Amino acid sequence: MHFLPENIDNYVVEHSQKEPQILQELSRETWQKVLNPRMLSGAFQGRVLSMISKLTTPKNILEIGTYTGYSALCLAEGLAKNGTIFTIDKNEELETLQNKYFEKSGYKNQIKQFVGNALEIIPTIDEKFDLVFIDADKSNYINYFNLIINKMNSGGIILSDNVLWSGKVVEDLDPKDLDTKVLLEYNSILNEDARIETVLLPIRDGLTVSRVK
Repeated sequence: MHFLPENIDNYVVEHSQKEPQILQELSRETWQKVLNPRMLSGAFQGRVLSMISKLTTPKNILEIGTYTGYSALCLAEGLAKNGTIFTIDKNEELETLQNKYFEKSGYKNQIKQFVGNALEIIPTIDEKFDLVFIDADKSNYINYFNLIINKMNSGGIILSDNVLWSGKVVEDLDPKDLDTKVLLEYNSILNEDARIETVLLPIRDGLTVSRVK
């Protein structure tokens, strides 16, 4: 998922803000105890998420795909006073680990956790969002976008992770590869939808930043 030369990538990381201690601990425990730890946002991308959140000071954040809670804590760093982050994950087995670090972080009272199908949960959240982070099953990215676009405040930001999909988006498409097929369509939608302005950043596995007009 690293597209830059290793020496350049190392330089970028070394000259960017370091992750807080609590996130180092969460990252370590994720790698020790959880399947597919590569799904973790990671230190550098986590600092990017934190910076975007701090620049926008969102009142309401929606995260689709909590995993172990790393990215939720990064996004929470920029929350407005009395702001809330709504985070959804389908894996109930991760809830205990999420809560452990949410409690330690001091953001617990600002985090509302949901376990289940995001496509069913999102319509039940009666809020407008200033910041949305989409990092769940790729085959539903278009469905997630269609659900949240009319729940965004003007000037709100939609962040979409893994949009380069390990470079598969520029390779010959395997007809059986649904995830890549959807991501190709999704990337085109974000680039062409008149309601948003979009820039795709080659950060880690690709991070798209879309601003709602």
